Amino acid sequence: MDYSIEAVIYDMDGLIIDSEPLWKIAEIDSFKEIGYDFTIEMCALTTGMRIDEVVNYWWKQFKWDKYSQKQVIDSIQNKMIHLINTKGKLLPGVLKTLNLLKKMDIPLALASSSSMSLINETIDSLNIRSFFKVIHSAEKEKAGKPDPSVFLTTAKMLKLKPEKCLVFEDSKVGMMAGLNANMRTILVPEINTHPKWGQKSYKILNSLNEFSLNHLK
Repeated sequence: MDYSIEAVIYDMDGLIIDSEPLWKIAEIDSFKEIGYDFTIEMCALTTGMRIDEVVNYWWKQFKWDKYSQKQVIDSIQNKMIHLINTKGKLLPGVLKTLNLLKKMDIPLALASSSSMSLINETIDSLNIRSFFKVIHSAEKEKAGKPDPSVFLTTAKMLKLKPEKCLVFEDSKVGMMAGLNANMRTILVPEINTHPKWGQKSYKILNSLNEFSLNHLK
């Protein structure tokens, strides 16, 4: 069967691994250490953004001066590494889609806002590295999502035009990055949420269990 889509690009956080709650724990604990009481709602404001952009966003709000932004970034990342190894788990349908697409010889890529060190930690912890032909981090780009750079570079690494790629995303900034890259973008939002902004995507799925090869046509 011929498909108009020739490759599938996965986001990581909140799409492959149930890491958004872990990011909230790491951010709340790290900001508490420097004197700020963060809430889950505050963390939600920066979901999907690169960690350096998250910290810079809050530095602009609070202008702390006892710690560098890098120290806060390192604190959050170190906490995330521990949490991924102790609490990280695959989200529903991930292995099903990976195995299905691999069986159909559809090239797979991972393009994440997380640093490459966190990407490596995650995919090795979950034992899914072998599925991906390309693995790319937005830390190497001029800007993180919703800027499309991470997806455009991934398409180049796959040697495909962006419009030949399908993106799986869970966040608003990730969805916008996929759309800005002119890629077919399927949204798999947080369980039991139905965001209105998601209507801009090609399709909204409750989980990756709902994916079928028809979405590649």
